[in-house]
Amino acid sequence: MKNLLPYLTGMALSLLTFSACQSESGSQSDEAASTESNAPTATFVANPQAVAEQDVTTLKIGAQAPDFTLPGIDGKMHSLGDYTDADVLVIIFTCNHCPTAQAYEERTKQIVTDYQAKGVQVVAISPNSPLGLLYEELGYTDLNDDYDDMIIRADDQDFNFPYLYDGDTESVSLKYGPVATPHAFVFDKQRKLQYVGRLDGVEKPGGANAEDLRAAIDAVLAGKTPEVQETKTFGCSTKWGWKTEMKARVSKEWSEKPVSLENISVDGIKALLKNEDSEKLRLVNVWATWCGPCILEYPEFIVLQRMYGARDFEFVSISADKPEQKDKALKFLQSKSSALTNYIFDQDDKYALIEAIDPNWNGALPYTILVEPGGEVVWAHQGEVDFMELKRTIVDHPMIGRYY
Repeated sequence: MKNLLPYLTGMALSLLTFSACQSESGSQSDEAASTESNAPTATFVANPQAVAEQDVTTLKIGAQAPDFTLPGIDGKMHSLGDYTDADVLVIIFTCNHCPTAQAYEERTKQIVTDYQAKGVQVVAISPNSPLGLLYEELGYTDLNDDYDDMIIRADDQDFNFPYLYDGDTESVSLKYGPVATPHAFVFDKQRKLQYVGRLDGVEKPGGANAEDLRAAIDAVLAGKTPEVQETKTFGCSTKWGWKTEMKARVSKEWSEKPVSLENISVDGIKALLKNEDSEKLRLVNVWATWCGPCILEYPEFIVLQRMYGARDFEFVSISADKPEQKDKALKFLQSKSSALTNYIFDQDDKYALIEAIDPNWNGALPYTILVEPGGEVVWAHQGEVDFMELKRTIVDHPMIGRYY
């Protein structure tokens, strides 16, 4: 019995230790389960698909509102049935990139403010497929029409209405048939279409106050038929998913443009930065083939040229490679389809290059500078560029702007 005492004591201690570990483990498991259950659900991940070309007809007056379930910029799914309490439902098809759509954002927000206590629900839907949107169509914006950029636009502009994404398959937009952005649809309590068309007839902000849309809403709230039930709609055409062939063709045409590289002297650089020979914003990027960040970000500058090149804007590249490396620099530019004005500094003296570009530049690559006609520096940056910041600097400049 004495021999068993140490054994039994050891067993008891083991059981106590095991019980304590189990209790701690269980507590940790419960805590983990609780944490997991309280974790936010996964947000929507967009997956745009090519759409077969088809005829699109705008919904007719008197038609029932087609049902929908679409992701909003709040990460939640929104359905037609979510708004059954509203006496009037206003669906506005709009988007990020279109200058007309941007021009009507404040008027849309004001509609919400003025009518939300009267039983009116406003819902915005982006009908555009990101696959059908060309860089050349983004000249009035810093954003495209994908889901993530919708979140940014809604936050930047403090949207006070649901903003839904239909860019994956455009199945909802195909049923409603918006021809342009913005395009407004007004439904009564029974969700019968009572008005379809423009918000008002003056695009420029400050020139009107959505009078056509307000008149329709007021009439429906009063139980009457709007005096005008249908209008034409001016704006950017809906970007359907079958525009992928056009996008590929335009990109192919760009890639086939000739790319050249010319020498530039100190005096040439100084004249370039004075920008007295153009009436455009001039963006200049100094780069080199041996500079990793330079070559990684360089394609984004080509995108900027394609976006804003039809406006009062031009991008110019200057290679800081040695003159004898001209062929190497040209080969890189050709690989990136840099079909624009490209220079290589014609001297080995890089300090002469630095002083000619900007005396405030300490010489590290890459270096990027934006100048107005006359040489006034709008923006300058050493190092890798924040292209969102740069796009906003360009599009919000008085020479460019977001509206017609």
